[in-house]
Amino acid sequence: MTKEEFDGYREKYAQPIEEIRLAAHELHQSVNEIYGDDLPYGFHLDMVVEGVVCYGHLVCACEADVLPMFFGSYYHDSIEDARLSYNDVMRVARKWMTEEQALMATEIVYALTNDKGRTRAERAGEKYFQGIRETPYAPFVKLCDRLANVTYSCSVDNGRNGNRMREVYKNEMRHFLPSIISDTDDPRRQVPFEVITALAEILIDEVDRDEIRKQWNC
Repeated sequence: MTKEEFDGYREKYAQPIEEIRLAAHELHQSVNEIYGDDLPYGFHLDMVVEGVVCYGHLVCACEADVLPMFFGSYYHDSIEDARLSYNDVMRVARKWMTEEQALMATEIVYALTNDKGRTRAERAGEKYFQGIRETPYAPFVKLCDRLANVTYSCSVDNGRNGNRMREVYKNEMRHFLPSIISDTDDPRRQVPFEVITALAEILIDEVDRDEIRKQWNC
């Protein structure tokens, strides 16, 4: 899909996208979830969707998938952090979408929900990443989520916690990227190199960037 086509669909569905955004903000505010030290969690959700706005045309297969992509991005933490169940998310998604679209949107959210675990590694193990790889648009939304977190840690939160998370994300890069990439021709399950490049430009030094370019033959 061209950028012009994607932007046209985004404008066409501007009202439901805005309603989804406001509902997701309200949901996370209702459970008193914050981002960073004192920002409303909607700040993070909006950053994730910025990635969808910029790069969504690279993976979007058709007009019908536009709303599920935006819903999945705004609600990606709703099960994990805002106490919704799978059925709750499905019920909410039906407010704006057909049954098929709502299912796609809910599956994105479910795929991006961490497993139970005591550590970060346990919560994001192989079963978790397998679910992401097998779910249309989940790899892309996950990468937009990571890009948002890295951008915040490196550009907004310049304190000790920001520097700590930068090192965490940097150390995870070589495992994270292969974990969300699958060998498929389905554009809905692909990870655009443009987003990987944007992530690398923020996170790692020039030597590591060259290694990543060689790894992906770019």
